[in-house]
Amino acid sequence: MNNTPNANRKHIGIYGNTNSGKSSLMNKILGQEISLVSNVEGTTTDPVQKAMELIPFGPVLLIDTAGLEDKSELGKMRIKKSYDYLKRLDFAMYVVDGKNPDISTYKTWKREANKYNIPHIVVVNKLDKLKDNEIDNINKEFKNPIYVSAKENTNIDSLKETIIKKLETEEEDRPIVGDLIDYGSKVVLVVPIDSEAPKGRIILPQVQVIRDCLDHGIKTYVVRDTELVDAIKDLKDIDLVITDSQAFKEADAMIPKDIKLTSFSILFARQKGELKDFINGARKLKDLKPGQKVLMCESCTHNISHEDIGRVKIPKILEKIAGGKLDFNFKVGYDFTNDLENYDFVIHCGACMVNRKSVINKINLCKEKNIPITNYGLVIAYFTGILDRSIEIFK
Repeated sequence: MNNTPNANRKHIGIYGNTNSGKSSLMNKILGQEISLVSNVEGTTTDPVQKAMELIPFGPVLLIDTAGLEDKSELGKMRIKKSYDYLKRLDFAMYVVDGKNPDISTYKTWKREANKYNIPHIVVVNKLDKLKDNEIDNINKEFKNPIYVSAKENTNIDSLKETIIKKLETEEEDRPIVGDLIDYGSKVVLVVPIDSEAPKGRIILPQVQVIRDCLDHGIKTYVVRDTELVDAIKDLKDIDLVITDSQAFKEADAMIPKDIKLTSFSILFARQKGELKDFINGARKLKDLKPGQKVLMCESCTHNISHEDIGRVKIPKILEKIAGGKLDFNFKVGYDFTNDLENYDFVIHCGACMVNRKSVINKINLCKEKNIPITNYGLVIAYFTGILDRSIEIFK
């Protein structure tokens, strides 16, 4: 893994009317021509994403969206898609055409952004064309706007500095393991090798846990489930065993009860979401009944095999818990649903391929609709009867 995954980057959305200079501004921030720039309105039709390192802050993902004032049928679809991206953003820039400041569209956008608690700044473009009286009028309409000229490259560095300061005041990324155990601790990672494991590689959550352990000075031992018993005998004073959730039952039987045990999926339930909400959801699995409707949320697109965790194994487990057939629907990536009230339960994957903000928004919507939500690892822990053991490390 040579590059930071997009899911671990702060997501920054760029909004505004057509031809306000959103794409030009993104290109200036990036220092390269990524977004298509044209005098023709509506050049940006779908959101354009580009990862970059915003030094000295770190990895971010810039998202250039379509203009917000297009009233055509196609324009309405573009705008809806742009608004959908709000659910995953950590921060936003609203770009205003200084020669044509549209306060009405901005207020509409701001109401939507406030639903998801997105901090933002207003960036007034085309400073090179503005007169003093125009600047005075803009200052009356927008709170603390930042003036730039994408064409003349004016104040771009100052804008970057402002973005960095704003991002630094937001919630820091949570460690995966580093805040649970001490420096120098010993962790055993149990990594089964089956048809779902990519040839010659290990999957992203396992890579990220290893890196987090390295960052925090935690000694890591990686073994297959078939070598776990020998590893336990070889090592002394093991502080934690982290297993693939699918090996929970076997690992629980092999590992002495005085050694703490959890899974990669549960660790990510804490890092990408709110663990207490997922745990509350897991405890409500006892109420599942045949015929109920379950929404399965997967963060990545992949081929489906007979061993697929989200499409095959978890649904079978849920039906065993319910004691009969369930009605499953599947959403992939950042997609969710507009008719959540039609579902009885939501099950989320570990979310290694999506960002924390998007998962938090799903959790909040479930809480608002009073629909339980939990994740793969907690489902398996509940089913195998080791839910309490699997969350002991977090107490």
